[in-house]
Amino acid sequence: MTAEPFLSGEILDALNSGHCADNFQYLGPRGRGPDRYVTAIAPDTASLDALVDGQVYPLERLGGGVYGGKVPGDARYKLRADDGFGNRWEYDDAYSFGPVLSGEDDYYFGEGKHRRLWKILGAHTIVHEYVEGTHFAVWAPNAKRVSIIGDFNNWDNRRHVLRRRGNSGVWEIFIPAAHDGQRYKYDIIGAEGERHLKADPVGFGAQHAPETASIIRDLGGYGWRDAGWMETRAEAQNRNAPISIYEVHLGSWRRVVDDGNRPLSYKEAAEQLVGYVKDLGFTHIEFLPLSEYPFEGSWGYQPVGMYAPTIRFGPPHEFRDLVDAAHTAGIGIIIDWVPAHFPTDPHGLAKFDGTSLYEHADPKEGFHQDWNTLIYNYGRREVSNYLISNALYWLEEYHIDGLRVDAVASMLYRDYSRRDGEWIPNKDGGRENYEAIDMLRHMNSVTYGEFAGIMTVAEESTSFPKVSAPVDHGGLGFGFKWNMGWMNDTLRYMELDPVHRKHHHSLMTFGLHYAYSENFVLPISHDEVVHGKGSMIEKMPGDEWQKFANLRAYYGFMWTHPGKKLMFMGNEFAQWREWNHDRQLDWDLLGDHKHAGIQNLVRDLNNLYQGTPALHVNDSSPEGFDWVDGGNTEQSVFTYLRRGNTDDAVALVALNMTPIERGDYRIGVPSGGFWREAMNTDSERYGGANVGNFGGVEAEDISAHGHQHSIRVTLPALSAVIFVAGNNE
Repeated sequence: MTAEPFLSGEILDALNSGHCADNFQYLGPRGRGPDRYVTAIAPDTASLDALVDGQVYPLERLGGGVYGGKVPGDARYKLRADDGFGNRWEYDDAYSFGPVLSGEDDYYFGEGKHRRLWKILGAHTIVHEYVEGTHFAVWAPNAKRVSIIGDFNNWDNRRHVLRRRGNSGVWEIFIPAAHDGQRYKYDIIGAEGERHLKADPVGFGAQHAPETASIIRDLGGYGWRDAGWMETRAEAQNRNAPISIYEVHLGSWRRVVDDGNRPLSYKEAAEQLVGYVKDLGFTHIEFLPLSEYPFEGSWGYQPVGMYAPTIRFGPPHEFRDLVDAAHTAGIGIIIDWVPAHFPTDPHGLAKFDGTSLYEHADPKEGFHQDWNTLIYNYGRREVSNYLISNALYWLEEYHIDGLRVDAVASMLYRDYSRRDGEWIPNKDGGRENYEAIDMLRHMNSVTYGEFAGIMTVAEESTSFPKVSAPVDHGGLGFGFKWNMGWMNDTLRYMELDPVHRKHHHSLMTFGLHYAYSENFVLPISHDEVVHGKGSMIEKMPGDEWQKFANLRAYYGFMWTHPGKKLMFMGNEFAQWREWNHDRQLDWDLLGDHKHAGIQNLVRDLNNLYQGTPALHVNDSSPEGFDWVDGGNTEQSVFTYLRRGNTDDAVALVALNMTPIERGDYRIGVPSGGFWREAMNTDSERYGGANVGNFGGVEAEDISAHGHQHSIRVTLPALSAVIFVAGNNE
């Protein structure tokens, strides 16, 4: 009895045109032993043979590029093609291999519970049935046919049509000899018969834009050296730790001018950026999104390859080199993570299988009017699984220490930036996006549950409650939240001419009314120095001297205010120009003592913040702050205490936000003895006039501001002065 399949003219036409929905039904071996029959497709060939243990079995052309014939035995066969021009090549038949994925994979994927989705989807270099190659798998439940094209098959969509796996919507194929570094795309015939060429949603690598193919990347075998950091990072990333973050757009931090003005590679940044951040005393580097993205002007906030570190700066293992170098230096790595939306680029997720698969079909739910992007359908379990698994992927595969989640406010509300009639209420008629909220809670529960010591940070600009409260306490489960209100209020105050500041005193004090409602990060981010907002130094009023003095005082205020710190690159030396993603920072400014002075100040503030428990231990607790006098509106002076644990020295902060020096200024203090002047932003070292208190002052037994003791100090013009109780160094 022959095992030869019946191939009608219609089936042969479908195979030869690349429209057959299930090549595995017709191609590959059938039967066993003497009755084994092999059908194969080899377009653009003159002949095709099967080879088994040195025996040649010529295959008959059945029509077009489809061949068939008996290949007796059970041993693996190879195919040998001849193009008719004297060129021959041998290869393993992809249709002779069984599935790689299991029924268990299908089940957990279908349930939306496969936490490590990247282990089953994407392109994996493996050994399957004793043969080296690459396994490809993709989710496209509504596709009529999924083929893969790439360097390994001459970009021919007839050669490798994937196997559909039951009801999971996943398609897979193992392609022998496909290897690391090769390009590929999915060629999909959609639900309506239309053709789509798509990059891999779970691809680990991608081409340089504007090219759009995915790249096979082998993620195995990296030799991490950061075990010490990974074991202890929880101590460096909790709410009582001193966390000071340097925010970086890697493409414009520094460029190699004499090499085409290119940006630094990951490996170069591992040395230059990490060394710089270490010197300045920041505890963390936060990168603007590094997932692959097509448009430079999006700065990474419109990602297409969520599982691919951008190739702009090197391949994945070199990004690991950067993370490893940072960890070795004791610096944590945070990346901006963008689960709020994705771009409409045709090679991306949009209408991936011809339907609105990842996004909502209705633009009232699925289209961001502000950004012309698409919104994930968080209520679809496979989509939610895709995003949560992506968060785990960065934490596991790249040892990332934290995720700063972008545009959380846009996720929480269905009416975000929409007018009446432009949005669809939730099932209860409200504006909250229940599905997005559930996804964020699940993401935080899973990431904190699986990775000790990590941190998640929400960029959330509304008053949504309990963003940084645990999920089991009714919160969203983030570790921290950006304090956008503090940033907006205090920058408004600083932009005022000092003569008007007394009328807006509350802009500096209002933040203390809610400072402990969340675990806050105080952000002076990239958003404050783009789109016509001017640089930080440009925002400051007055002549040049006053601008620098204002900025120094503001930084002193920021580093002593409750909350963790974040500063965007260039602000640490008062760059004059707005940030431009196409050019490097103005490093030449450091030749000017005023700019170098700001850099010195930031370095010393970081060191003081980390070395003074009173300034960080209770960043998120009301026990850590007391006003001495928050109501001196007439003189625009603010005085307050920062406290750590019971045995920690107390810190006193005095801000003078006018250009008038205030001598013999009395401040009540909680204890007698010597109060060391630990920081004075008017120091000559920082570009100031060097007006100060000669290293500190003795407290007097004169009551003031509700305290039995007080000190008389000089407050330089436009300055922050920090005193620490006792003689501790």
